[in-house]
Amino acid sequence: MLIELVSQGRKPDLVLTADPGAEKPETYAYLDMMRGWMANHDIEFHVVRYVTKRFKNYPPYNDLAGSLLTNGCLPSIAFGRSSCSLKYKAAPQEAFIKTWQPAIDAWARGEKVIRYIGYDASKRDGQRYAHAATIEDPLFDNSYPLREWLWDRDACENRIRAEGLPVPPKSSCVFCTAMKPDEVRALPEYWLRMIVLIEARAAPRLRTVEGLWRRSTKSKPGRMTNFIRAERLLPEAEIDRIIASAPTSLVRFQEAAAQEPLDTRPTLETWLERFHAISPEGGTNAKASLEPLDAQQCRRAA
Repeated sequence: MLIELVSQGRKPDLVLTADPGAEKPETYAYLDMMRGWMANHDIEFHVVRYVTKRFKNYPPYNDLAGSLLTNGCLPSIAFGRSSCSLKYKAAPQEAFIKTWQPAIDAWARGEKVIRYIGYDASKRDGQRYAHAATIEDPLFDNSYPLREWLWDRDACENRIRAEGLPVPPKSSCVFCTAMKPDEVRALPEYWLRMIVLIEARAAPRLRTVEGLWRRSTKSKPGRMTNFIRAERLLPEAEIDRIIASAPTSLVRFQEAAAQEPLDTRPTLETWLERFHAISPEGGTNAKASLEPLDAQQCRRAA
């Protein structure tokens, strides 16, 4: 959509990307490439993120993975909802636009901001469009160029290749229910460990789903952890150790951090750095590094 708009002389005034902090590495690499492409075409571009402001008694965190670990839950899509997308993608984009001077000026003139949305002419996106088209927004007029051009996904890919660019990978959070088995196989060890940790942390509260893949089917288990184990993507002993000790250690870290004032409280990243520093083989030093911090150690960590 962006490539064709530019070629037609309809360059957008602003392009935004909402980053939940857990996209696949291939997506971030593609974003870096497109950042250069947009700079060459003099397009204003910003990456926006949802910023959590209230932490109650929890260590501060700064992305969707941090929210899941802090609250001991799975993303809403695992329960058939989409609030994580609204909160971490739609909301920060709208918040940015409401501070963007050209939009402020347009609204002051009684005009709406035209928002380009990339729903294509395929059946699946047609369902999304049918729902979106019924929503009246006082600030935005939504435009769907791909549907106007009758472009399906194949037509989009062909246009990207004609520009001399590679077709982007499917975008999703690495722990999204929509992840395919091959996509999980391709993940780096960091995110495989995080998936095991997220499911282990949420496990005590799950009643209606098994894990990130919801329920087991013939093609995959309900828990991504079971798939990671079966495919030997992580050592079995490491998976067992994460499940057995990491959630308890994290909760105790949260409890110790809660004793500190917010401005000196260690962040969740403090604990995650220790979690990822543990060697896959375990061992005495590795075990010690996940021992929960007491209040005094929390002050030093902060």
